[in-house]
Amino acid sequence: MNFGYSEVCLAHDTGKRHPENPDRLRAIRQALTRKHGVEYVESPPATEAEVTAVHDEGYVEELREFCESGGGNWDPDTVAVEATWDAALESAGLAKWAANAALDGEDGRATPFALGRPPGHHAVEDDAMGFCFFNNAAVAAQAVIDDGRAERVAIIDWDVHHGNGTQDIFYNDGNVFYISIHEDGLYPGTGEIEEAGEGDGNGTTLNAPLPAGAGDPEYRSVFDELIAPAMLEFDPDLVLVSAGFDAHRHDPISRMRVSTEGYGVLTAQVRELADESNAALGFVLEGGYGLDTLSDGVAMVHEVFDGMDPVVPEEEANEEVREVITELLDTHPMFE
Repeated sequence: MNFGYSEVCLAHDTGKRHPENPDRLRAIRQALTRKHGVEYVESPPATEAEVTAVHDEGYVEELREFCESGGGNWDPDTVAVEATWDAALESAGLAKWAANAALDGEDGRATPFALGRPPGHHAVEDDAMGFCFFNNAAVAAQAVIDDGRAERVAIIDWDVHHGNGTQDIFYNDGNVFYISIHEDGLYPGTGEIEEAGEGDGNGTTLNAPLPAGAGDPEYRSVFDELIAPAMLEFDPDLVLVSAGFDAHRHDPISRMRVSTEGYGVLTAQVRELADESNAALGFVLEGGYGLDTLSDGVAMVHEVFDGMDPVVPEEEANEEVREVITELLDTHPMFE
């Protein structure tokens, strides 16, 4: 794969005890040194115009001034330093690079994966939260739509936390289909089945909140039975994966049971969906806070594009997840 990367993102220094710290990128880079066919790409940072296409101008200016004054705790979880401003623009720029590279035809072993931080999917239109300042995937999706490179973008978010920011930004937008599979009840407490979009966006939000303990069979079933038919119905030009790895069974801040091999299965499923839709495909890093599981997860995505065939679980989804699937099939506008 081609990985978008910049040392600028390391300067967003949240402190060693903060779960979202520069060691996350260092661990990924270390894991990828042992893999064949890894290429690194630099890209320009996002412009303020590209950021304010999805974020309130007043918020963006407030964040700039906050960083220029030395930063601090924006909220109890979300920490900034002076260098956070440049890192956030760089991270959004890497996501935009991934979207454009995919639309340029980079696929197979050249599939783009943006390794930016801070992450983005919790950043709402007018606020930072959940370690996120600018919504990287949203900036990328809106930029390629505004540039006329894509009419319809699907964002598949497999981070263990619901991407409330991405959902909110596109909740009334029928050109962006936001799909999230996440742990029910976990931070930030959003992402219910009933949240399906409004106005022009009615039906272009799909949430699959799964109970704690869901693992490989449950995720596979949600992809096969819900995400695949919904995305094929939407027919996107571009698929962006908000790729968090904190649903891993050994991640320190979640209770899900996805294995490293399971992330390989998800990757293969997404690739197949993009191929069936004739859509471009790119990845954007979100969460993942165990350094070993995060780096192994990213490496697994790379391995699938380098030719590995992951083992698909034979077990069936548990009864609680079957109830989620059934309710969505019965009630979500995309399945009417």
